[in-house]
Amino acid sequence: MDPQHRTATREEWLAASRALLAEEKAHMRAGDELARKRRELPWVKVDKTYTFDTPQGRKTLAGLFDGRSQLIVYHFMMGPDWQEGCVGCSFLSDHMTGIVTHLEHHDVSYVTVSRAPLAKIEAFKQRMGWSFPWVSSHGSDFNFDYHVSFTPEQLASKNAFYNFSEQDVGIDEQHGHSVFYKDVNGGVYHTYSCFGRGDERFINTYAHLDVTPKGRNERSNLTDWVRHHDRYDGNGKADGGCAACGQ
Repeated sequence: MDPQHRTATREEWLAASRALLAEEKAHMRAGDELARKRRELPWVKVDKTYTFDTPQGRKTLAGLFDGRSQLIVYHFMMGPDWQEGCVGCSFLSDHMTGIVTHLEHHDVSYVTVSRAPLAKIEAFKQRMGWSFPWVSSHGSDFNFDYHVSFTPEQLASKNAFYNFSEQDVGIDEQHGHSVFYKDVNGGVYHTYSCFGRGDERFINTYAHLDVTPKGRNERSNLTDWVRHHDRYDGNGKADGGCAACGQ
């Protein structure tokens, strides 16, 4: 226990916890209101045809819906020349085990998309033991149009559009989520995107850490301690960094 941390009687703890509960409920209701506003965002019709390499052959964006009306795309950082996926994206993807089935039974398809060729994706996916759908946008404009992949010129100018603003992205791939809807006539619409820390809501490990005494206990970001799940040693310590990200 931290010797500097305040201690109290059980009665004092209950009083403080009840006060905190009121704030937690207000935070939850504020989140519900944000979710409502998120659903009310205007939609943008997707007129461009995008195709993807999948284990079942070439598919269009509409084909990735797999018969459902809603699609969540995770933009996973794994470029054409990368030998493995980003450690942070892998951390998030570890949380998809068991979730996809529930999404699919609620009219939502989920797919991960990267620019790496499908063969590299399949090899890394097998290494990680993942089962969620993961397809390649190699040779497509999809990642560039949805502002998660960047050209050499954009990197050199230190001026690329990411997370809704112009900035120095520092690397040719970034992460994020994009959401789409398909109507009864087959029209596809872009409904929502989030990037950067907006992705944290999908990482359940953080929800658990946030209720512990030490919290996230990060010095700067998640790569202080997160590694690919096959790169922790027997004591749960980090062993090596992310070759793809240089961390």
